[in-house]
Amino acid sequence: MDRMTAMGVFVEVAERGSLTAAAETLDMSRAMVTRYLAELEDWLGVRLFHRTTRRISLTTPGEQALERCRKLLELGADLQASVASDTGAPLHGQLRLTCSTSFGQSQMAAAVVDYVGRHPGVRIDMLLLDRTVNLIEERVDLAIRITHELDPNLIARRLTTCRSLLCASPDYLARRGMPVRAEDLTTHDCLTHHFVGKSLWHLRREGREVAVAVGGGISANEASVLLQAVRSGGGIAMLPTYQAAGYLARGELVAVLPDYDIPPMGIFGVYATRRLMPPLVRSFLDFLAGRFGEAPEWDRALFPAGSA
Repeated sequence: MDRMTAMGVFVEVAERGSLTAAAETLDMSRAMVTRYLAELEDWLGVRLFHRTTRRISLTTPGEQALERCRKLLELGADLQASVASDTGAPLHGQLRLTCSTSFGQSQMAAAVVDYVGRHPGVRIDMLLLDRTVNLIEERVDLAIRITHELDPNLIARRLTTCRSLLCASPDYLARRGMPVRAEDLTTHDCLTHHFVGKSLWHLRREGREVAVAVGGGISANEASVLLQAVRSGGGIAMLPTYQAAGYLARGELVAVLPDYDIPPMGIFGVYATRRLMPPLVRSFLDFLAGRFGEAPEWDRALFPAGSA
């Protein structure tokens, strides 16, 4: 019996609460899952699950074994990654990742090209979606998420910071005037994001928090749409700097109220479990963390060292 695989099957069944769900996640037949569990129970000399026709639950020995198996699997994954790194063995395989359309187009596409160029045996399947993906159900290895608060049930590694600026086109500002105070935004067309400050923008200046009720004729669920609407003179929008930095540098967009700060968010690499993390996922996370850094390249001209 492959005891590491059997322990992985056991932990998967315990977490999913179903042999069928575990089999789908592990890409095994249900019969194979049942066989691994039976062999593990024979080896340990205990029954791990109570089974009925409707549900499956851990026995007391099963609960005790679960945490130990998790630790052993994590140690095994760490050892595998360490050996692969030390030997310099070429990476290979497929990585399925998801991120927002705006971050995928503006930053991840170039990063993926760079990574695959370094590791020709790797194939990366990018899924650009503006919704939260269920990593297990959709068989996604890694999600790049931009958020203030993460799902506590997932494992995450911080990659960099997402800062934002209020932006408008020179044409819009020539027609409507430049806001001087945060309160002036109430008289402007503010283009909003469905999930980030749709009707209330939170700004900060000299330690004082300001919440401004905003509104306009356009709202969207994706920053790329807001970017194009702002470039067309549609109003003022809160745009991530990873997307807007180039337009600001070329003068195609202008920062509005630049002396006000917008609370930053984190950019994270999110995955379902540390257990049996493939060396490819670990390597790609290391690559992204090194490429972006806490002060990413797109922010360096906008926020000189120590100002952000």
